[in-house]
Amino acid sequence: MESNARAILLIGDGMADRPVASLGNRTPLEAADTPNLNRLAREGESGMMDPISPGIRAGSDTGHLAILGYDPYQVYTGRGPFEAAGIGMEVSRGDVSFRCNFSTVDADMAVIDRRAGRITEGTDQLAQAINGLQIEDVTFFFKESVAHRGALVMHGPGLGAKVSDIDPHREGERILEATPLDPQDGASRKTAHLLNQWVRRTYEILKDHPVNLQRYAKGLPPANIVLPRGVGVAPDIDEFDKLHDVVSACVVETGLIRGIARYVNMDLIDVPGATGGLDSDIMAMGQAILTALEDHNFVLCNVKGPDVAGHDGDGEAKVEIIHRLDEMVGLLYENLGEEDVLVVTADHATPCVVKDHSGDSVPIVFWCPTGRVDDVTEFHERAVTRGGLGRIRGVNVMPMITQLMGVQEKFGA
Repeated sequence: MESNARAILLIGDGMADRPVASLGNRTPLEAADTPNLNRLAREGESGMMDPISPGIRAGSDTGHLAILGYDPYQVYTGRGPFEAAGIGMEVSRGDVSFRCNFSTVDADMAVIDRRAGRITEGTDQLAQAINGLQIEDVTFFFKESVAHRGALVMHGPGLGAKVSDIDPHREGERILEATPLDPQDGASRKTAHLLNQWVRRTYEILKDHPVNLQRYAKGLPPANIVLPRGVGVAPDIDEFDKLHDVVSACVVETGLIRGIARYVNMDLIDVPGATGGLDSDIMAMGQAILTALEDHNFVLCNVKGPDVAGHDGDGEAKVEIIHRLDEMVGLLYENLGEEDVLVVTADHATPCVVKDHSGDSVPIVFWCPTGRVDDVTEFHERAVTRGGLGRIRGVNVMPMITQLMGVQEKFGA
């Protein structure tokens, strides 16, 4: 369908919260100065959204997949494929991928430091030494990410992803043996068997690597092994643009969101100063969104800072980052036209009192000059419960956007 409408989907990562005592028993959204978000609420239609379904604690990966129109119960197998795609690795359908840590173990394979002293230098050389290893008919591709992190892609026939972790997730314990979750699952049994060999091969290669010899000399823990976790098989899912009949871009801060966007073939836009932290240049991200709208009609943007503050349990920091996000909303508002759509929500709640993701619903507002308006006048968890949208699920968001844009085909005669 022909349409000149453009849409922005702005996700405040972990922005939703619960009342915080230090904020006068208000949520950060209630406590923050948000004139622009409140204007969207006055001029648009609001409600509550369950990213997955009521009470389910969504990850950033499953939350985004759902909001982008993919049922995570059908397509999600684990975080690994998206982490790998996010750092530029090729991930083919059927590949098995993992998040990884460079770690430190002793000769008995007991974990001394899961993050190898939070190593920041030389990981590219370590990665090069273990990338491309061949074990039987499977090739192991490895690439470093930020600091101690990396990703592993197993490429070969007959692999399964239902295997246990090797990383014990705590120090002082020996690394684990990967095992198939179902002993009758031959594909996952093959993956576990080869993965165990690969992990031990990384130890043999890395323990005397020049980078680690230098670390020994400096009294630093060596990055002498790679521990995989977060396994997932690359899912077979539709490209985003074909699914929704749009031309899309994603303004990215973090590797995970980059990986999801890259995997569904959205154009990626990097922004100098977009750090994914509380110091991120949010206004530069807003300008990048507007630039992207010159040759795309749909732009996704995730602002990570609220989630960081929530995990830290820092209500005041969350208030501040929400205020800065509100300033970005003002920039976007002033540059949108009569047919355009702006949607603001969160991919999950990260309450300061929990310091982790919760299963609470999140506020959402749809603003479109030709769309419906309800009686809500403020954008926060309490106010939007009176909104015209009621309570929706994440998978409802994209159909609601595309029908407002006028690009959605009619269902039926």
